[in-house]
Amino acid sequence: MAWFEADILDFFAELEFNNHKEWFGANKKRYEISVKKPMEAFAAEMIGRMQVIEPEISMTPREAVFRIYRDVRFSKDKTPYKTNAGLYVSPSGRNHLGKPGIYFHVDARKMGIASGYYGPDPQQVRAFRSFICANLEEFSQLLENVEFKRLFGTIAGEKGKILPQEFKAAAEIQPLIFNKQFYYWAEFDATDVFRDDLPELILEHYLAAKPMNAFLTRALV
Repeated sequence: MAWFEADILDFFAELEFNNHKEWFGANKKRYEISVKKPMEAFAAEMIGRMQVIEPEISMTPREAVFRIYRDVRFSKDKTPYKTNAGLYVSPSGRNHLGKPGIYFHVDARKMGIASGYYGPDPQQVRAFRSFICANLEEFSQLLENVEFKRLFGTIAGEKGKILPQEFKAAAEIQPLIFNKQFYYWAEFDATDVFRDDLPELILEHYLAAKPMNAFLTRALV
């Protein structure tokens, strides 16, 4: 079965050109029917499937789905609404950087599936770098894992321009030590959101990410 109707893409395409309260107010019921309710239903499905792999997951569908309202307090962009829908299912919940889960994203142009550590703090970044330096061969093997490489390619994320001296030699061998983020992203055409096998596709990516997730999590212990 398809979990979403075509209007989810139309809604976000129109929102990009009408990102203001008047338009959203007039289309709020449409948002609830085409985006919010299907996302929560899909989140419930994914939570159930993920609990088979990670029994400690205790999130509710509402906790898993991101709000459409943007926090504009510290942003130059004052548009009030996100032009995408996303959900995140993790053993650590949505707002805690512990054991990584799986992120699902859809907007007017693309669909995405991601895992790993998107927002580590400076202390955690230092821990990742130190652990990679101490385990370069294991890290390289995980990067070359057939399924990880096929589905994600490599580790994505913003890179630092300057490294502490202790990491420079290892970074010449493994440039990913420069990273300040350690996440993996797989991108699809937006119309893939209508696939009947969408839950299976997301789980396939999560399973491919698990060995790298486990490696990075060890750095924080």
